[in-house]
Amino acid sequence: MNSYRDLIVWKNAIDLAVTCYAETKSFPNSEAYGMTSQIRRAAASIAANIAEGHGREHTGSFIQFLRVAQGSLKELETHLILSSRVGLMNGEVAASLTEQCEEIGRMLRSLIRSLQQKQ
Repeated sequence: MNSYRDLIVWKNAIDLAVTCYAETKSFPNSEAYGMTSQIRRAAASIAANIAEGHGREHTGSFIQFLRVAQGSLKELETHLILSSRVGLMNGEVAASLTEQCEEIGRMLRSLIRSLQQKQ
């Protein structure tokens, strides 16, 4: 693995963030500093933490940043559920995005376990 850009989990996290940006474009202007911002920030944070951890070039640091990415992922899932329940986001869209979150979560857990075995 030469770059974080080679990681499928990073690619999937980028795709999720792009989709979250697209889906929140239809949110009302009153949510610009609320749910729109929260969803976008959490979604972007997942891929950013994967990249930052990889850039540290130390396995322990990488694992820690992957755990931070997991936290951002759970934060995003919570915002998606809330957005659906208050009517900001279509329930089917929120469910699809949540499924993507779950897949990324499985990938992060697998990568963490793999890295822990190499320590």
